[in-house]
Amino acid sequence: MRMILRKAHQWRSYFIAMQDMFMPSRLFFHRSLISLAIASGVAASTPALAQNTELAPLTVYSDTYRNTATKTALKPEETPQSISVLDRQALAMRDADTVATALRYAPGVNTELRGGAVGRLDLFTIRGFENLHNYYDGLPLLYLDGWNLQAQTDLHAVEQVEIFRGPTSTLYGAMPPGGMVNMIAKSPSQASFNQVELSTGSHNLKEASLESRGQFGNSDFSYSLVALARKKDSQADTAEEERQMIAPSVDWQITDDTLINVNLYYQKDPEQGIYTTLPAAGLFLDNPNGRIDEDTFSGDKNWNTADREVLMAGYKINHAINNNWTFLQNFRYTDAEYLQRNTYSTGLNADQRTMNRAAYLTDESAHSYAVDNQLTGLVRTGAIEHNLLAGIDYQSMDGSVQYSEGGAPSIDLFNPDNNQIDRGTQALTPFGDYDIDREQLGVYLQDQARIGSWILMAGLRWDDYSGRQQEALYGSDNKQEDTNLSSRAGVMYEFSNGVSPYVNYAESFEPILNTDMFGEPFEISTAKQYEAGVKFRTNTGMTSVDAAVFRIDKKNVPTRAPNAGPYDQIQVGEVRSRGFELEASTQPIDNLLLSLAYTYQDVETSEAPTDIEGNSVVWAPDQLVSAWADYGFVAGPLAGLTSDVGIRYIGEAALTSTGSRKVPDATLFDLAMSYDLGQLSQSMDGAELGLSVNNLLDERYYTCYDAGNCWFGQERTVEASVSYRF
Repeated sequence: MRMILRKAHQWRSYFIAMQDMFMPSRLFFHRSLISLAIASGVAASTPALAQNTELAPLTVYSDTYRNTATKTALKPEETPQSISVLDRQALAMRDADTVATALRYAPGVNTELRGGAVGRLDLFTIRGFENLHNYYDGLPLLYLDGWNLQAQTDLHAVEQVEIFRGPTSTLYGAMPPGGMVNMIAKSPSQASFNQVELSTGSHNLKEASLESRGQFGNSDFSYSLVALARKKDSQADTAEEERQMIAPSVDWQITDDTLINVNLYYQKDPEQGIYTTLPAAGLFLDNPNGRIDEDTFSGDKNWNTADREVLMAGYKINHAINNNWTFLQNFRYTDAEYLQRNTYSTGLNADQRTMNRAAYLTDESAHSYAVDNQLTGLVRTGAIEHNLLAGIDYQSMDGSVQYSEGGAPSIDLFNPDNNQIDRGTQALTPFGDYDIDREQLGVYLQDQARIGSWILMAGLRWDDYSGRQQEALYGSDNKQEDTNLSSRAGVMYEFSNGVSPYVNYAESFEPILNTDMFGEPFEISTAKQYEAGVKFRTNTGMTSVDAAVFRIDKKNVPTRAPNAGPYDQIQVGEVRSRGFELEASTQPIDNLLLSLAYTYQDVETSEAPTDIEGNSVVWAPDQLVSAWADYGFVAGPLAGLTSDVGIRYIGEAALTSTGSRKVPDATLFDLAMSYDLGQLSQSMDGAELGLSVNNLLDERYYTCYDAGNCWFGQERTVEASVSYRF
């Protein structure tokens, strides 16, 4: 408590202190104790609460949606920090079918990390920092730290994607400092909606999806159901991708003030393409043997298993205590399994064409619990309107990994034979039998206050984190236990002309449950950000502009050791990310929408005890530029046609953490079109044709972790669809 008061005192000259804070000593799950938690929050409020005063400028809605940047229903433009929102219209407009394709046109995000043939991880960098810890409907998706098991969410089950840039630990605990991505699930609705869709296209794509929602008769129950089946060939030779997904959800409106949502998400991925790499020599560096083909696979079709099964089950309880106070409990249980057979490169021979390989197998499983209890309320103290948030969240994960490895035949990359391994005779030696446990308890407080045209935000969070990785074969036992206090503060001024400048400061922390190349445990990594920006909205809402400059300093960052293997890491002193971001959209006429995103970033190792100091980090292009135009024909022979065109520029990125060689830049074009068949005949009302083309000019481009581990970007793909709504 003394630490919290000391932190709060640092911001006292800038922000109104939160009053009558309370900190429950235990985390309650049983529903009979929810009312006790609510009553405690009400009792801790100011006397103004008893007046039951409605405060219009800052509104908390009585549903289960919470803004990612505030954990309240406040609008993103009222938040003094960078956030982008991609709603269902934006996702449909770009025909996005994965999280990566959805984020391609967002500022600050680089989705080109492991190429077009690797889709088994939702992996990207935000403001130059790698992020594998994604959120779905406000709770973390399971990720088995340091391994391969990640619970993915198919975009067909997502209503909206929110990108919160900058440190987010004050609300979410242990997180990378670049930001986070939260995918908002499709939710039940009393309004009836039904749609079926069939798609086909490049790589023998076959896909069918179903979406339905509505009310059960005249009852207090409504539902949502999303289902998908997809199968296609991978971009790389001999590999396939396959998925089945179903996501039902039911709302029970018990009273006008109380809503219970029960939700389920199940996904089975029997095949997930490839995960192997290629050397830069033959991709974009000189190779005496010529250029490697874009569909080259350096693995073996008999040793290329990626079988994942994920089940997520959860509930939400939302209770409006009165017009000003609301309590939300959000809970999810996740169970997941992952079996992988794969090969990796052990080096390229002197002939620059023969890759030496090893075969490995991982059998991974994990289950996790996550719960977030949030009490939000509006309180007036004199001329100040406070939007208060108090919460307790808890996460727990237990996982296991069995890892084994063996030799594998080498492969000629310019004349590959992908049928050399016999699964029945492939020899493997056990190399690891791991038990991994992770637990986090967090208590957080936030006040977003309005004083006239001023919006002030301050937040504090205390976390108790513990993690342990035990290995049975060799007897290693790596533990990490940390407590951390994170703070966040920002101020914004709303001018009457729609211009709102702001500044903010935010902190993050990130435990690292692993050891360096010398067997020493990693220390906790911490970061801080300074950001200044401006948000602009016209009165009509037809034009918006967000711009920000930022600096993030992250300490104790693991990175690839110079002249070492791909998994030999050291913990460097500090990585610094500086940059500028711009996001703008305008609708000059009713049927034309234009959007632009620009990112400049300078991400380098600013302090290190090795020769990597001063060098750029990998996977952080110096510039990212994207533009999108959407035009709908409303009259004439093309009425009912909507046409979209996008352009993306991915700047140069460092090839390695040492040296000056770069991964080349690339300029890519995307197209999307849809046609309402109801324009031809009333009998076809609700039917629509769709066509999308990614990388229209079939640009050959790349992404790399180092010179020995690179991937081809996504080649040109064409997808056609027909859908029917009823």
